[in-house]
Amino acid sequence: MRNIARRNIAGSIQVIWSKDPPSVSVRAGHGAKLTRMVVNGNGVSVTEVDIRLRRTRQLATLKRSVRLLRSFKHEQTRPEIFYGALAQDTAALLEALSEDVKGAGLNGQRVLDVGGGPGYFAEAFGERGAGYVGLEPSISEMSAAGLSGYGAVRGDGTALPFKDGVFDVTYSSNVVEHVPDPATLCHEMLRVTRPGGLVVISYTVWLGPFGGHETGLWPHYVGGDFARRRYERIHGRPPKNVWGESLFAVSAKWGLDWAESCGAEKITAFPRYHPSWAWWLTSVPVVREFAVSNLVLVLRA
Repeated sequence: MRNIARRNIAGSIQVIWSKDPPSVSVRAGHGAKLTRMVVNGNGVSVTEVDIRLRRTRQLATLKRSVRLLRSFKHEQTRPEIFYGALAQDTAALLEALSEDVKGAGLNGQRVLDVGGGPGYFAEAFGERGAGYVGLEPSISEMSAAGLSGYGAVRGDGTALPFKDGVFDVTYSSNVVEHVPDPATLCHEMLRVTRPGGLVVISYTVWLGPFGGHETGLWPHYVGGDFARRRYERIHGRPPKNVWGESLFAVSAKWGLDWAESCGAEKITAFPRYHPSWAWWLTSVPVVREFAVSNLVLVLRA
């Protein structure tokens, strides 16, 4: 495919004309909108993206950040409080992103949650009219999460047991840092998402305060193996997330680089638990590794 013309005007309009096969793609930014038109033979496809992510930004308030932070302390003792709040927040986040990027909410959308989650997630997505499928790699994790029956699938995130392009929205939260080959996981998510569908990948950045997960806020800065040994010494058992086996160091830079090179359309990236006025941290090298904590990548397949 050969580019005949490519032009940028004040960074707001880009025209790409490819000779073979015959197609024209126009992406023009005007105000808050990004318009994308594709002409293919006799067919024309026009989509608009709210590049300001207005609905998503309205959701990302300081009050929300504080509420979620407070709920974290209940994860072990009162999981219904923690997971119930997290499930509702996750469903609300994906609905806002879907409205901003696709122009429609989750009603009637087929949603795949790679890594699953407790039954609260199925309920939260169901309340919004989505067809929710939760995938977990093991029977024990599915049982612990309360996943059973229709919509609960056992499978490997790096080899998803689905055909190409069957989901409208594919999502994973805090899974990337638990697999040795995160790129394969992310590419699999793209594969099972229909063209034009939404892919949202959220993961814990290693150098953020929660990178070590249950081993504490600082030991992982000394080293993953040190954090594991310290946890074993204090608690008399290994952590659930074992460094080098089920927990790996994934940087913010890795995710941003992957999103730019994966072949899908990168819409945005932002810190999941920060208020929207702090999203700029994602654009600052080095600083983002320590300050972002949890990075969200938003792509259109």
